[in-house]
Amino acid sequence: MKRSSAVIKEIFYSLGIFARTLKGIGAFFLRGQAARRPLVLQILFTFVQALGISSLLALGIGAVVNVIGIPTLSRISQEHLIYPLLILIITRELGPLLTAFIISGRSATAIATEIGGMVISHEVEAYISIGIDPIEYLAVPRFLGVTISMFLLNIYFSIFGLAGSFAVAQLFSNLPAGAYFGNLLQSLAIQDIFISIIKSIVFGMIVSTTAILHGFAVSQASTEIPVAGLKAVGSSFGLCILVDILLSTVYYMVTG
Repeated sequence: MKRSSAVIKEIFYSLGIFARTLKGIGAFFLRGQAARRPLVLQILFTFVQALGISSLLALGIGAVVNVIGIPTLSRISQEHLIYPLLILIITRELGPLLTAFIISGRSATAIATEIGGMVISHEVEAYISIGIDPIEYLAVPRFLGVTISMFLLNIYFSIFGLAGSFAVAQLFSNLPAGAYFGNLLQSLAIQDIFISIIKSIVFGMIVSTTAILHGFAVSQASTEIPVAGLKAVGSSFGLCILVDILLSTVYYMVTG
């Protein structure tokens, strides 16, 4: 009973922080130039500096799908199915999830440890003492920065993965680039783009909110800071996988 009560209390606390963060977005932007700098820095760290590893993963996924898929489909004379398969794996399923894992591993740890350090050093108390809302000042720019970066990185991952797969496909055929990308576009439906965007935004909210929660949960000793970073990554991974299953299930139920 006590365990259930604690879980329920934690859920409501998390929802409260999430609601306060959303509420603080308007006030955050009203600060003008003072608001833009931390937001830009967060996007620079989360999006721009993650392009390298994202490119490698996207190219690897596209290569694996072609290397395994084309010979297999050729045996049953269904080579044309490689295009919807690429869309399914890169754009609809693995793209958003792998991007969430990249951002969780990099940014969730950084945000949780940074905020945890501020709590231990009493910086958060200092903000409150002079009338500054720590949610608006600390949580909102990180929430927006991670969510925007997740959206942008997911788009980049899909484009780079699909484009990179063309180079690997040339090992099996001399299909012109125009025909290859034309077939990809024909296989790409609006609902594929829509579910990919929805997943990226939701995952960005999950990763940022989880990291913020674990950062503010640090309370007594500096030894809690690395633990908060690890918990933020683990929680982000688990929640993103669960939500991915839920969104994919709803998508396939709606689209048939």
